[in-house]
Amino acid sequence: MERDRDMAMAAIRSVYRITGRINTGVTLAETLQLIVDAVVDGVGFGVAVVNYLHPDKVYEAVAIAGSDEARETLLGVRYPAEELDGYLERAERWGQLRYLPQERFSDAIPSWVPAEVPGAPEADDAWHPLDALFAPLRAPGGELVGILGVDLPADGRRPGPFQRELLEMLAAQAGIAIDNANLVEALRRERRQLAASEAAFRLAFNSAGTGMCMIGMASGDPDRTRLNRVNPALCRLLGRDEDVLLSMRFADLIHPDDVDEGRAVLTGAFGGAAMHDYELRCVRGDGEIVWVSATVSVVAGPPPFAIAQVQDITGRKAAEADLVRRASRDPLTGLVNREALAAPLDAAVHRAAAGGGTGALLFCDLDDFKVVNDTFGHDAGDAVLVAVAQRLVSLVRPTDTVARLGGDEFVILTGDVPADDLATLVDRVERAVSAPIGHEGHALRVRVSVGVAVIDATIADAGAALRAADRAMYLVKGHRHASGVTGRVTAFGEHAGAPGGIPLLRLAGPDNAQ
Repeated sequence: MERDRDMAMAAIRSVYRITGRINTGVTLAETLQLIVDAVVDGVGFGVAVVNYLHPDKVYEAVAIAGSDEARETLLGVRYPAEELDGYLERAERWGQLRYLPQERFSDAIPSWVPAEVPGAPEADDAWHPLDALFAPLRAPGGELVGILGVDLPADGRRPGPFQRELLEMLAAQAGIAIDNANLVEALRRERRQLAASEAAFRLAFNSAGTGMCMIGMASGDPDRTRLNRVNPALCRLLGRDEDVLLSMRFADLIHPDDVDEGRAVLTGAFGGAAMHDYELRCVRGDGEIVWVSATVSVVAGPPPFAIAQVQDITGRKAAEADLVRRASRDPLTGLVNREALAAPLDAAVHRAAAGGGTGALLFCDLDDFKVVNDTFGHDAGDAVLVAVAQRLVSLVRPTDTVARLGGDEFVILTGDVPADDLATLVDRVERAVSAPIGHEGHALRVRVSVGVAVIDATIADAGAALRAADRAMYLVKGHRHASGVTGRVTAFGEHAGAPGGIPLLRLAGPDNAQ
């Protein structure tokens, strides 16, 4: 999970590096190289190649990262679009990606094949040297602008759903980056060829897929600045007609909490600074909030004016938030994971140390889980884990935390629970977990060993609380196995301040045994 979180953060940084330079004057070649570098740096592949689609419908391998040998073999290779597109029709569809397993490999298309796959395990999902994975790169309007090929996954295995989604997200941003780079280079060509002809500018301005506007600078006051011209893409982005936008001040379009940021962007631009990739919230005509990335550049007059390029990044912001959320969640059960448990557990320890009340940590380890896996398969095991997670959540308060540490280990973090109520909670956990779990016509049964650590002033830190609850759980499990007890055996703190947080044992009586 730590690796997944690091990969998610690295991917977000890579996407930022791509989108942060979309409108800063980089050439198309620089943009394409930035894309492949970002894939290698942040998504976990050893090699990345961008096959750029030229207007004459010919692909060319123009940017390669990760392997000098691959660069020497493929850089500059050209092939008709129908040949490569036809080749990819044979691929398996992984969402927006196209996967070509080794058995579908063809040497009819010029390729680079690694001699070996470093770190590839001896497993069914091992990556083969002839395997290949491709991601179509599309402009905002859906037009194909290139194909990204990747190879040599870092762990030597076929990418899982999480890594595929990261690649899809980066490929989507890469398509926008290429489209914007094409637009910038098109504008440059028009400037050289037509000497900044107004007709050429109007064509590029109005047909741009990115929102654009011209801002008057005559007043010199950011608060009085108005839009002089807007393109259709900006009208669509902001949900307002052209005449409405031209009647508004620039500040009227900005979210109230971001007005100061918008004023700083304009002030910097009016002062001659290049203002690139400023992220702001705007208010659409329907009241909806939209995140945008704005780049403002000043064009010499007379009279001088500023051009703003505005890109909708609402989807990217949502994707980033979702990645961060999933990096803190167990993908199977939806519970918080070990990393996300750290914050509330630290808070509980600090609260107890400051005299703000005691808490308790219940360490729950499933018994007989291996039997379920070995007898009914891993699907059944997953069903058990999901059911147990749901049952544990149903037993606690909204202020409590249920986490899966990994495997068949769960914890419950609860606060301000008297000793009698804590014993009752342990009893409810044991009964809930031991109830039959239906799966494909079978009634699956597991038991649980519960160890409890009282979180009081004697607990030094979160690690000490986990270790104490873990030891308590193993005392329970060991006593059950040593004595042949088939009923419930639980451990819990008899009182706050139990030495070192190590609880005492309580054997379930005959009347309570299951």
